[in-house]
Order: sequence, then C-alpha cells, then structure tokens
Amino acid sequence: MRGGTVAVIGGSIAGCAVATAVARAGAGQVTVLERTRGRLEDRGVGLCVHDERAVELRASGALPAGITAHPLQRRRWVVRDDAEGAGGRLIWQQPFPFHSYHWGLLWRGLRESVPDTVVYRQGETVTAVEAAATGTGAGAGEAEGEGDRARVRLASGSVERYDLVVGADGYRSVVRAALCADARPHYAGYVCWRGNVDAARLDELGSSGDPVPEAVTTVCFPGGSCVVYRIPGPGGPRVNWVLYAAPPREGQLRLDDPTSFPPGALTPGLAEHLDALLEREFPPYWRRALALTDPADTFVQPIYDLEAARTAGGRLLLAGDAASVVRPHNTSGAAKALQDATALADGWRRSESFGELLDGYHRARGAAGRELVALARRLGRAQVERTPAWAAMDGAGMAAWWQGQLDGAPAIGGRAMAP
Repeated sequence: MRGGTVAVIGGSIAGCAVATAVARAGAGQVTVLERTRGRLEDRGVGLCVHDERAVELRASGALPAGITAHPLQRRRWVVRDDAEGAGGRLIWQQPFPFHSYHWGLLWRGLRESVPDTVVYRQGETVTAVEAAATGTGAGAGEAEGEGDRARVRLASGSVERYDLVVGADGYRSVVRAALCADARPHYAGYVCWRGNVDAARLDELGSSGDPVPEAVTTVCFPGGSCVVYRIPGPGGPRVNWVLYAAPPREGQLRLDDPTSFPPGALTPGLAEHLDALLEREFPPYWRRALALTDPADTFVQPIYDLEAARTAGGRLLLAGDAASVVRPHNTSGAAKALQDATALADGWRRSESFGELLDGYHRARGAAGRELVALARRLGRAQVERTPAWAAMDGAGMAAWWQGQLDGAPAIGGRAMAP
C-alpha cells in the first residue's frame, strides 16, 4: 500500500509513534489532531519500559535513540517493622530489568522524531468520528468514493474525511466510541496516588539517603502497596511514586472520572487522608520521602480498565489506551502503545488493502490488549484488593505468590511481538 490519507486523533506518546510509523510505512498524508494547545511535555509522571521491549522497539524505529532513561535492576519489597529501622524490613528482592522515563522527556523525543511531512495540528478538538459507510473498499493507491472514507467532526463544526482514522486519544477515545460504543471503563474499586519529587531532596532525610537508586522499592501494607523509583527529569533526577489503596471516604472523590484530581488540585481533605495513610502504614523513611512531594506534583485518580471488543474496522483503528486501558501494575502502557504503532506499520507494508490491514491489526493487537488487561487485574487483586499478610511472608512465599499472579505469563512489562 502506498499513499492514502491518515488522521491520528491524539498527539501524545501513542499518537506521535503512530504518526511516525505510518508516514515511514508509506502513507501519503498523515495529520495529527491534538486538542491540547499547551506543552504536553509538562506532564511529569514516570513510566518504565522493559529492557527487552526497548531493544525490540529501538530496532523497529518506534523508540528513538537518545531519550534519557534511568536504569533499574531489581525490585525490593519492604514492610514497616520499627525494630528493623527507618527503611523497614526487606522481605524479598527480584530482578527488574527496566529503564524508567519521564513522560515529558519521552514524549519530546517521540515528537521530535515525527517526520516533517506529518501535519501536527494543536488545538483541534475532535467531537465525533464516523466509520466508513461502505466497508473497507479499495487499496490506498486506488480510487475511492466518499463512502470508503471515515469522517472526523471538529469542534469548529467542520468535517474532514480520511482513508484511515487512528484513535490514539486515550481512555475517553471518541474513535472508540464510534467503533465499539458499548466499551466503557470499569472501575477497579481502588485509587492511585501519584507524585514525584526532586531526588536531591532525599538528602534532607539524613545520612541513609536513597538506599538503592537502581531499584524499585515496593512498600507493602494491608490493603495496598506503593512503588517508588528514580526517573530522569528536565532539571535532574527525580523520585517517582505510585501508591495504590482503597478510596478515601465517601464524598471526597468522584469515582466516575479516572483523572478526578490532577496535579495541584488536591483538596485539604484528600491531602489529610494521604498524610494519615503514610503515617499509619509506611516505614518512617519512606513516609518522609513521599511527604517531601509538593502538592502541585501530587494527584489521585480512580483505577479503571477497559477492553475494546474491536480494535479496527470501518476505516477506524485504535492504539494505546484507546484500544485497552490496563491498570498500571503491569508496567506496560508505553511499550504497548509503541508496539501498536510498530504493528500498524508492519501491517501497512504487508497489506494490499485497508481491509487486510485492519483485519490483521485486530487479530494481533486485540489479543495482546486482552492479555495485558487480564494480567493487570490479577496483579491488582493480589497487591491491593486481596493483599497477603505481608509481614509474615519470606522470600520463598513471595516468589510463589508472584508466580501465582503471573499465571503463565513470562513477566510483567508486556510480551515480545510475534514475528
């Protein structure tokens, strides 16, 4: 397939990766429609990519070289035990072959790699998308009627037509609403608190400092867990943390919106709830470390997941969180989005028509998304909803507990793509 017009709805990590992939694969004109007018790189949260996934994605061109990352080697599981000191008691260690990234720095690297031929339009809000009326029709280089094209309606009221529309517009995807309207995010029953702090501020905690900069530390407590790890930042290393726990008391948090309280919007009641949780459950060192976080860098969101029954059809295709929302425990979100882009480019090069492209993409990436959602649900049940008696666990017990969560999956971080 050569030529054809492609609209990518959403210009963040998945959107930039998809735009680059299809432009390099042979699309005639690629247009990115991003609703945000400001700087996307201001999103400061951390994320991780498994080392093996990173090697594959760099080889495919989906992960550009030169993006700053912090190497991680192992994961430490600790519980509060005042007899063991301020850092708590180590109950298990496991290999953790990942690199961590700052969301904004990763996005910037992907954005800079988008070819100049791609038109990247900011401030364009897409209000609705309509699938092609007459199936998948001709190949990209063949003549097509209006019924073979998908329609994109903008907030301005204008309508644009494209040979393919890719939804890279996250959990609220308007493209997914057009492709499978019944797909809705499912609330997991707990929330996630996030924050990050300048790593240099750990010196304020005394001589113990950050004990293992190359490790993820998981603080375990009844009814939840918290992962803490270093990430690179625009101004130097930062400490990123993600805490999973039961929701605050009724009325403090809406549970119908996965981003209810963004950074800087915590209410005094929510801040007090978090402080009480840290005081009650955390080893003193880790409580003080998280308490260093500026309120402007702290937020809370309900945890959701979602499976789309269809990831492609009617000249519409879903990538990243638009296709499947996976609980963060699996540490696979960024890798999955880049794999979606890679699969789309590979399919474009192999296919002779849009119909063949869409069918092949759904077979490959629909199954991958479902597998990730299922694994992350098992991880969430074991690490938040039905936590073990952490303090009574030893290394052997933890290893068996971990394998029970994987249930045959090779590891977290996502699978290798099929050749």
